[in-house]
Amino acid sequence: MNLTLRTPASPLDWLHIRLLYRRAFPRSERKPFKMIRRMHRAGRTDVWLAEQDGRFAGLGITINGSEIILLDYLAVHEKCRDKGVGSAILAALYEKYAGLGFFLEIEAPDRDDPTGIKARRKAFYLRNGLTEMHVTANFFGVRMELLGRGCTLDFDGYHDFYRDNYSAWAAEHVTRAED
Repeated sequence: MNLTLRTPASPLDWLHIRLLYRRAFPRSERKPFKMIRRMHRAGRTDVWLAEQDGRFAGLGITINGSEIILLDYLAVHEKCRDKGVGSAILAALYEKYAGLGFFLEIEAPDRDDPTGIKARRKAFYLRNGLTEMHVTANFFGVRMELLGRGCTLDFDGYHDFYRDNYSAWAAEHVTRAED
């Protein structure tokens, strides 16, 4: 597959990213896009545009620590889904951040998942090189599970990551999950 990642360079690039971001993630899971742009300009967030054969195929958005990277958002354009594009984006991100720890948070699969999407999402990431970190937390009231690659992280490290790399306000909304 001929997939490349690059930073958005034009208003059209940013429009493609913003529109997919809005379609791919429920409102309750989205940060204000202006915040993402502001953090990108400040160098705290990387925004990646994925292209397959020169056409917009998806996006990746990270929050960057000095030794560890949080994959905040990954989305594949609707016309490119189920064709290996998500896996290719992940592989390209691993290459971009080689030598750094890499983790993400997903909604923890549970019985309240009638479509099975939470379990399928987790299986996708496990197939693509991430492993369970055995850390769960509530993030803004949503039970999240951490998956990682090349790093270890406990609850305190997760909380500190948000405090140090995002904001103290966000860190206040990272609480221990009750089992």
